[in-house]
Amino acid sequence: MNPAIAIVADDLTGSGDTAVQFVRAGWSTHLSIGGADEALSGPATAGVEVLAVTTNSRALSAAEAAAVVRQNVQQLRAAGVSRLYKKVDSTLRGAFKAEIDAAREAWGPDTVAVICPAFPATGRTVEGGVLFVNGKPVTETSAATDPVTPVKESHIPTLLGCAHVAARDGDTPETLAERIRLAGHTVVVDAATEADLERLARAIGLLGVHALPVGAGGLAVPLARVWAGADQTAPVVVVVTSQHSAARAQAAALRASGADTWTPSLAQLADDAAWQSWSQPLVQAHAQAPAHAGTVLLLAPEGQLEGLDSETVAERLGALAAQLITTSRAAGVVATGGDGARSVLLALDARGIALVDEVMGGVPLGTLTGGTAAGLPVVTKAGGFGTEDVLVRAVRAIRDRRFKR
Repeated sequence: MNPAIAIVADDLTGSGDTAVQFVRAGWSTHLSIGGADEALSGPATAGVEVLAVTTNSRALSAAEAAAVVRQNVQQLRAAGVSRLYKKVDSTLRGAFKAEIDAAREAWGPDTVAVICPAFPATGRTVEGGVLFVNGKPVTETSAATDPVTPVKESHIPTLLGCAHVAARDGDTPETLAERIRLAGHTVVVDAATEADLERLARAIGLLGVHALPVGAGGLAVPLARVWAGADQTAPVVVVVTSQHSAARAQAAALRASGADTWTPSLAQLADDAAWQSWSQPLVQAHAQAPAHAGTVLLLAPEGQLEGLDSETVAERLGALAAQLITTSRAAGVVATGGDGARSVLLALDARGIALVDEVMGGVPLGTLTGGTAAGLPVVTKAGGFGTEDVLVRAVRAIRDRRFKR
């Protein structure tokens, strides 16, 4: 298996601080100290999904840097890499324009270079097209007097001779993607906060494989997660059996986000024939045409009915969730309510959960061990716990991480 993603950086430390963001998102990643030819021929990269290569070109002339970047990108493209991240210095040092132009041209004729070296966690922001470092234009910092590659221009669109997409109130990933698409083949985008970078990363995801993101470690953080879910075509199944008011509000928030919501009546849950009549069309519909990267919410009805206990409700919905997971080859499952979560795991013959992370404090993320869906991503949550958007975040946590099954 060849790498799916390549990172091309002008120096080793920058390559490392970008590559590690993909590790955190679950990608198997290899950091090479050399270029593409060395990295692709080495046994250490067998089975690697993300390959970070280093051109060691920061101190080269513009012509030399462009040549080495072009050669590396062409080699990676020929090796089957489908997505490229061009790592640049977060203070604009090096042959900044030459490397970006070379990477864009080598990647393909329809490529749009989307440039944002912002890294708010380290004080780097892009506002009005200007790169600021701890609130000062980069040309008013030590980067301006760098003995090897002094920075002479803070306004990135001027440095690159390209278009600029400014921050705009109310922008969504969709509107931002459209503005970038219309701006040209090389576009600088503002970002002053982590939320700005998240929106930009999701816009890049919408632009698809023709987008060439160019940035530092900051943009790599959300982009590694966005690309983890970019190729998913299966639904996430969410089961809510808890009657707690917090769980009901969380389910409402998930439904408002677009989840395909199914709620049986108490009478349908209480009667075998009625239950089969209600549930089987749902299973058959997803077997024939599973939701495309959507969310299916199975929500227990509110209230009580004589002769219907909570255990039966959990068993019914847990078994139905297991059927949907199997027929749709689901991307993951989220279960709210201890009885519901246990019922889902039992219906899948799972032995337990291998924990890998948490969505938020007290809401673990892991993969099923044993059973018919071993390796399936799973989030479990107590009914009365979590913020109103926790189910939305749980679904995104499954989407935004690379899992091996």
